[in-house]
Amino acid sequence: MRAAFALVLLVGLALAGGAAMMVQNRFDAYKAALAHERANRGQAIATVDVLVATEPLKYGQQLSRNQVASVKWPQASLPEGTYQTLDALFISERPEDERVVLRAIEPGEAILSVKVTRPGEDAGITSRLERGMRAFAIKVDVSSGVSGFLRPGDSVDVYWTGRIPDQVNGNRGDVTRLIQPNIELIAVDQKAGDVNQAVIARTVTVAARPEQVAALAQAQSTGRLSLSLVGAQDDTIAELVEVDQRTLLGLSDIQAPAPAQQKRVCTIRNRRGAEVVVTEIPCTN
Repeated sequence: MRAAFALVLLVGLALAGGAAMMVQNRFDAYKAALAHERANRGQAIATVDVLVATEPLKYGQQLSRNQVASVKWPQASLPEGTYQTLDALFISERPEDERVVLRAIEPGEAILSVKVTRPGEDAGITSRLERGMRAFAIKVDVSSGVSGFLRPGDSVDVYWTGRIPDQVNGNRGDVTRLIQPNIELIAVDQKAGDVNQAVIARTVTVAARPEQVAALAQAQSTGRLSLSLVGAQDDTIAELVEVDQRTLLGLSDIQAPAPAQQKRVCTIRNRRGAEVVVTEIPCTN
């Protein structure tokens, strides 16, 4: 009996010790999970409320409250010109105070101040001109206007083709020269917004400084202008480029023939009465 009692006692002690160890392990795991959660909570990203579009917005479209929503945005990557409250974006309920979309905005994209007008402002070309810039219209056709693939916001290089007189060799023929690199388009014909299909334009409007406007006006009145579309990610500025007919065909300048050297003739005159006789003699010097 004593042996059985001792055996039962040992088994009970073993079970109690195992249970205590399990409780201790569970408590340690809980403490580790709590510490991990607190550590993650301390490293949480700071966010702010930002208004974003809930549907595609196109140029010229009036912005309304049901087209925007508030989302959490990482404060460290907050774009410049965002709106955090509806009262900041919509100053009143009056239709004349509504903002108009200047550039296309996709769903989930933040509403930025550069992509909408001021309250009640018209979305015309004047709103797209920066300080010191002027709008200038250039006549184009299918070939000079990149086959209708020009869009407002694109950048183009402007080439002039005409005749430049050369005082030495006469007229050099037609010459094509890059006169204005990287000019921004702000309108195509009467369209100042985004266009979903190719438009064969007759005129395009560019944003240029006053001195560039003068150069473009002079070039347009004395020759033909052509546009070359610049890539969206291309930030290079083209250097001076000029090609004439001789360069195009690989012809060198025509050299004038050297003047023929005249033979020197020496003579002596003798008078015979009333007659003068001229006799050719070898030259001595």
